[in-house]
Amino acid sequence: MTPMNDTTTIAPDVAALQAALAAARAQVEALQSELDETNRGVLALYAELDTQAQQLRQATELKSRFLAYMSHEFRTPISSIRSLTRLLLDRIDGPLTLEQERQINFIRTTSEEFADMVNDLLDLAKVEAGRIDISPAWFELVDLFAALRGMFKPVLVNPEVQLVFEEPQGVSQLFTDNAKLSQILRNFISNALKFTAQGEVRVSAVVGDGPDGADEVTFSVRDTGIGIAPEFHGAIFQDFAQIDSPIQKRLRGTGLGLSLSKRLAELLGGRVALSSTPGVGSVFSVTLPLQLPGATGATEAATDAEANAVREVPDA
Repeated sequence: MTPMNDTTTIAPDVAALQAALAAARAQVEALQSELDETNRGVLALYAELDTQAQQLRQATELKSRFLAYMSHEFRTPISSIRSLTRLLLDRIDGPLTLEQERQINFIRTTSEEFADMVNDLLDLAKVEAGRIDISPAWFELVDLFAALRGMFKPVLVNPEVQLVFEEPQGVSQLFTDNAKLSQILRNFISNALKFTAQGEVRVSAVVGDGPDGADEVTFSVRDTGIGIAPEFHGAIFQDFAQIDSPIQKRLRGTGLGLSLSKRLAELLGGRVALSSTPGVGSVFSVTLPLQLPGATGATEAATDAEANAVREVPDA
C-alpha cells in the first residue's frame, strides 16, 4: 500500500512542475520576443540618429561655408564705402555743408558697424568649421593694455566716461594667442562703453589659482553702466543674444560679439564669466591659463634651440 500511495503523490507534483515549466518557458519566449522587438527598435533609432547627425553636420558645414562666402563678398563693397566716406570727410572734392557732413558721418558709422558684423560672422564661421588658427607666443601684458588703450582712444567721445587700464597684478608675461585675447577684450570693452552713459570702464588683470592648481590670469572689464537682469545672464553668451532694454533698441548690434568671445576663450583653454546688477554695472571676465595648454613642449624646444645656438657661436 505504501509504494502505491507514493506514486500517486509524486505524479501530480510532476505534472504541476511540468505545467509551471511550460508556463515559464512561454513567459521567457514572450520576453525574448519583446526584447528582440525592442532591440530592433533601438537599432532603428540609432540609425535614425546617425542619419540626423549626418544631416546636422552637413547643415552646419553649409552654414559655415555660406557665412564665410558672404562675409568675404561683403568686405569689398564695405571697404569701398568706408574709403569714399573718408575722402569726402577730408574735403578732397571741396567743402561740405553741416548737413552733408552729418549724413556722411552717419554712412561712415553704419559701414563700420556693418564691417564689424561681417568680421564677427567670418570669425564665427571659422570657429564652427574648426579652421581658426591659434598662434601662441610670449608677450607683455603692459604692451597689450597699451595697444587696447590706443585703439579705443579715438572712440572715447563721451567726456563723462573714463576708460581705465590698471597695472597687471602678479604677472607680466602670458603665453597665448595675443590677437585672440585682444579680440575678446575689445568685445568686452566695446560693450561696456556702449552701455555706460557715465562713470568708468575699468580693465584689470589678476593672477590666481585654477581648479587644477595651475596658475591662471583673469582679465576683467568692469563698468558702471545699465547692468543686466539675472534672467539674461544665462543667454548673454549665446549667438545673436541681445538685452531687451530701451538703450539696446537705440544701439544697433548683432549679438555675436559675446558669443564669439566665449568660443575664442574656450579655444585658448579658458572660460568667460559675467557678474551684473541692473542699475549698478557689469563685470565681464575671461580667465586663461598663464600658458596655453599643450604649449609646454614648444616652449622647451624653443629654449633648447636658443641654448644650442649659443653653444654654436664661435669664441671671439
